[in-house]
Amino acid sequence: MTRWRKRVLAGVAGLLVAVLTGAGTPALGGGPSSPLRQDVEALRALGVTGVLARLETGSTVEVARSGVADVDSGRPVPADPYLRIGSTTKTFVAVVVLQLVGEGRLALSDPVERWLPGVVAGNGNDGRAVTVRQLLQQTSGLYDYTGDLVFDYVTPESYRRERWRTYTPEQLVALAMNHPPGDTGWEYSNTNYVLAGMLVEAVTGRDWQREVHDRIITPLGLRRTLTPGTWPFLPAPHANNYHQFAPGGPLVDTTIAVRGLDSGADGSMISTASDVNRFLAALIGGRLLRPEQLARMRELVALPPDAGYPAGSGYGMGISFVPLSCGGGYWRHGGTGLGYQIEPAVTTAGDRRLTVSLFTNTFDRELAEARQAALRSFIDRTLCR
Repeated sequence: MTRWRKRVLAGVAGLLVAVLTGAGTPALGGGPSSPLRQDVEALRALGVTGVLARLETGSTVEVARSGVADVDSGRPVPADPYLRIGSTTKTFVAVVVLQLVGEGRLALSDPVERWLPGVVAGNGNDGRAVTVRQLLQQTSGLYDYTGDLVFDYVTPESYRRERWRTYTPEQLVALAMNHPPGDTGWEYSNTNYVLAGMLVEAVTGRDWQREVHDRIITPLGLRRTLTPGTWPFLPAPHANNYHQFAPGGPLVDTTIAVRGLDSGADGSMISTASDVNRFLAALIGGRLLRPEQLARMRELVALPPDAGYPAGSGYGMGISFVPLSCGGGYWRHGGTGLGYQIEPAVTTAGDRRLTVSLFTNTFDRELAEARQAALRSFIDRTLCR
């Protein structure tokens, strides 16, 4: 499966802070002359039904939104709607695993076989040769299970037919084990984070969702961040998600999640732009990890040239780094799926935090790449101002 389709379907749109306390009054819209608003309008002009951007600098919050939340009613995009955050879930899971490392309950050098005996096996796969570090860094070589599910959702009819089908983590990993491993250079695989979620349960005796709640969501007061599991609906308020299945084809409402791709530790969580910004602020600000584990999280593996990011970009453990044109850089982990994309970003100094959400996605490769280029430029301009 090509890398662009992985990005569209399974959360690979991107590889992808002083602590925000919620102070400040959002400047909704920012006025038509606001640079943030102008950039949001430019993204919407690329065929997106709705766009939301939330920029936080210190105690100042600016929110810009454009388009509609529902193409039938024409209602506006809410100011801080619930969002599918897709693969941004991986950052939450990586934090939990690294917290367990900091507590001495497992090691990054531990082989997966130690905690999940017999799970990574067959067709040349060997859990004794895959470490926790490799899972988090996307260097395990394990096949991405989404490659076996992707063609279940490539038409509106197949999406509607297959979206209710559920899989256990063990079943998803078993799909990956039907394929031989690749090399251990960097290659994005959702299987790695399905296994990371299973590791959390093996070490703690509790599922990864409970650990994310107790270790991250509750301490940070992320009251609108959810781990819905197989529950496929978005709470209100939200903007509907729309997917274009064929170039030039109609937009199809895909607000109901694809359970096979959107139910696990690799990409199931729901949140809001304000909560995501708060989470990243706490993470980069050192509130969630001990210094040693935060340093390990930020150790980078270089991204391949075709990943679409500038030289110097790299993937750490559940988070990636992108240089800025003005110097410095930002940390990110985006998420995508049928009908949506979210891109959170925080500068290395933590002084600017931005989350952009698009409520439309497409299988039109040319259009998808144009949107990604525009979005990357938007983030660079905004964080450099």
